[in-house]
Formats: sequence, structure tokens, C-alpha cells
Amino acid sequence: MDRFWKYKLDQCLFWAATVFFHAFTRTALIREAGFFQFLLEIILRNALLASVIYLNLLILIPRFVQQKKYMAYVFLLLLCLAGYAFAKNTHDVYLQGYVLGEEARKYFFHNTFYNLSIGLFYVAFSIGMHLSKEWYFQKELIRKIEIEKLNSELDYLKSQINPHFLFNSINTIYFQIDKQNTGARDTLLTFSDMLRYQLYECNASEIPVEKEVAYLRNYVDLQRLRKEGSYKITFTAAEDVSNFSIVPLLLIPFVENAFKHISHFSNNENEIRINLTRTGRIFRMQVFNTKNTQPVETGGIGLKNVRRRLELLYNERHQFDIRETQGTFEIDLQLHIT
Repeated sequence: MDRFWKYKLDQCLFWAATVFFHAFTRTALIREAGFFQFLLEIILRNALLASVIYLNLLILIPRFVQQKKYMAYVFLLLLCLAGYAFAKNTHDVYLQGYVLGEEARKYFFHNTFYNLSIGLFYVAFSIGMHLSKEWYFQKELIRKIEIEKLNSELDYLKSQINPHFLFNSINTIYFQIDKQNTGARDTLLTFSDMLRYQLYECNASEIPVEKEVAYLRNYVDLQRLRKEGSYKITFTAAEDVSNFSIVPLLLIPFVENAFKHISHFSNNENEIRINLTRTGRIFRMQVFNTKNTQPVETGGIGLKNVRRRLELLYNERHQFDIRETQGTFEIDLQLHIT
């Protein structure tokens, strides 16, 4: 079924049936007016119908119905139908009134009701097909999200360590560290906070973005301890990156990827920049890192997974770009927050 929709076979079948049926009902024109007039009738009528149908599906519905401008949509749709009826009336007068010589058909408005009803029928039928396709895609999307969620939960359960044992062990190590060694104690507390976040706070479908930012900041602080002075690592989060929710652990793969592939120059600066900003309803994350001249494997499992999560959870509500040069790698993620 996916392949059926993908290759627009539904529309091919629709137009094949429409043209065939119309041609079948107009075969008498070949005998009465000649093949050219028959062909002109088939092409003109179906071209006009296609113009109205696709103008409605591709422009009017996205720009007006989806924006809840219903009065404007109805007005413009009626205008399109009136335009179709006007153009078809003109051709009917020419074909039936002058080519076939029927005096009664020279009256311009003779076929108006018929042409309007035909246009309205095909527009309604095309809308029905469009809604059926949208329903199918939404159903498939929900099914894929449920499967993805189930797989994530299974993977989580497989890899989960007994949290009570883990935190008790951390507390034991914490009290074994000399009280004068505040740096080691603080590092262990940071690690404990990160673990608690992963084990207990990431079970919801969305969490406050402030918690995700705090988790990223802790991760960067721990990584900074492992790097020498030749590494420049900056993490900035604007104050207005707050008061909205986000899918948990969505952003960390980008930061992990930066630390994984950062350069190891001895005579040049090795740099990582992480910047979180917000503009209205757009949340933006930019991660930049220098890298060695050998190409970075951009298709790693982390980025593949996060791309898939973005497609499922932020479908048509995100923009994700990768910019790579010989010595730098940068991702730019924008989410439309609600």
C-alpha cells in the first residue's frame, strides 16, 4: 500500500477511469463532428477539471483550510468552479451550437447547472481521495511511532542496571572520597544527576526543556574534565530556552557526536561550540566541532536514530541540516515547538 501511494498510482487510476468514461460517453462526436472535435472535447474538459482539482488540493486546502480560513476557502473554491463552468460553457456553445448546429445550445447558460454539478462532483471526489490518503498516512505514522516506542522500551529494559544498586554504589564511592577532594565529589554528583535523569525522568513522552538543557550541560562539564588545555569547549543556552517541552534525550546524540569526532590537532585549536536559542516558536540547536582531515562517518548509528526520531515525532515540524568541510562539522536543528 505504501508503494501504491508513493508512485501516485491512485491518481493514475482516477484519471484513467475519468478520461475513459468521458470518452465513452462522447464517442458519438466522432461520427457527428469528426475525430478532432472529439479529441478537443476530451482534452479540454479533463484539463479544466484537473486545473480545478489540483488548485484546490495543492493551494486552497494547504493555505486556507489548514490555516482555518474557511470562509475564504469556500469563496475561492466557488470562484474556481464558476471559472470551470464559464470555460466549459464557452466550449459547449462552440461545439454544440455552431459545430453541431443546435440552435438551443447557442444560449450561453444552457449547460451551466450540468457543468457546475460535474465540477462539484469531481472536486468532492478528489477531496475524499485526499482525506483517505491522509487518514492512511496518519494511521501508518501512529503505528510506526508505537513500534519505535516499543523497541526503545525493550532496548531500555535490556540495558537497564538495577538503579538502587547503582545509586547505593555511587553513594558509597562518594563517602569514600576524601572530603578535601571537592572536585572528585562534584564530578560524582554530576554523574549521579545524569544517571537519575536517564533512569527516572525520561519515561514521559515529553519533558521540560530546562531538564534536557541541564543534562546537556552536565554531560559537557564531564567531557571537559577529560580534555586537555588544547581543547576549547563552549556551551551556551539562551535564557528564553524555557517554558516548553521536548522529547527526552533527543539532543544528546549531536553533542556526543561532536566529542566523538573532535579533532586532535597539536598545533591548531580543537573546538566544540554548542549553542541553544529560541526565536518565537522555533527552538534551534547548533553544534560545531573541528575534525581531522579524514572524513567523519556522518551515518553513524546515533545520527541515524535521531533522524528517525525526528521524522516520527516532529514530522513536518523540524529542519535538520549538516554542513561539513575538510576540517569542520556542524549540525543545525530547528524544532517548531507547541
